[in-house]
Amino acid sequence: MTARTWFITGSSRGFGREWAHAALSRGDAVVATARHPETLDDLVATYGDRVLALPLDVTDHAAVDDTVRRANQHFGGLDIVVNNAGYGQFGMVEEISEAEAHAQMETNFFGALWVTQAALPILRERRRGHIIQVSSIGGVSAFANVGLYHASKWALEGLSQSLSLEVAPFNIAVTLIEPGAYATDWGGSSARHARPLPAYDAVRERSAQLRAQRQGSPGDPVATRDAILRVVDAENPPLRVLFGDGPLAVAVADYETRLRTWREWEPVSRAAHGHR
Repeated sequence: MTARTWFITGSSRGFGREWAHAALSRGDAVVATARHPETLDDLVATYGDRVLALPLDVTDHAAVDDTVRRANQHFGGLDIVVNNAGYGQFGMVEEISEAEAHAQMETNFFGALWVTQAALPILRERRRGHIIQVSSIGGVSAFANVGLYHASKWALEGLSQSLSLEVAPFNIAVTLIEPGAYATDWGGSSARHARPLPAYDAVRERSAQLRAQRQGSPGDPVATRDAILRVVDAENPPLRVLFGDGPLAVAVADYETRLRTWREWEPVSRAAHGHR
């Protein structure tokens, strides 16, 4: 297979780091971006000039445009764009401050939007490409204490489904990766926590218990290397794909509940249509 060029945000750790290794180890080129590019020094030392490490804060729209432009000029094109940068904001909806809400959406949603918009002219001109949006099972279902995180991923899901219809005529694919629980620092050092209100202490405790039950044995991020290569190498890549062995059960239960409720309330829905 012809070597391709990847542009990956959030390459310093987690899925971004693993997928950079996956691409580079098979001979592809990678533009690896991170807020602190020194965290990418080992990639440069290992893979040499096939990796271009660049600083990038995806919430800086002008910086995104400039970084994508530099990446394109350096390698003479882009093939696979991975919007991986993001973090988890914990807190009940009532607890979230205005600043926390803006910051979550700026990184998880608008950051992906800016990168996507900057890369699209390049992919359209080449009439090929693949945009990988890192969503979550939290982009399909929702749980207590992470409402703003869900909001950011549900927004990304809707945007990306529309995008897939718009860019299909240019031979550009869009895939939403929806991981379940993995042994990353998503819930650790990279997470942010709102100031708790005592009124929600019992809800918070129950939410933590349910989260622990859902997670079970977290997946190994290294195992996603082969999975992401299978997605980008597919002749007809999926719009959505779950990573991990737990999220499918969550998604099925959620959609079964939705369908049951919609059907139960269908007489009201029809009545709301009015006279024909």
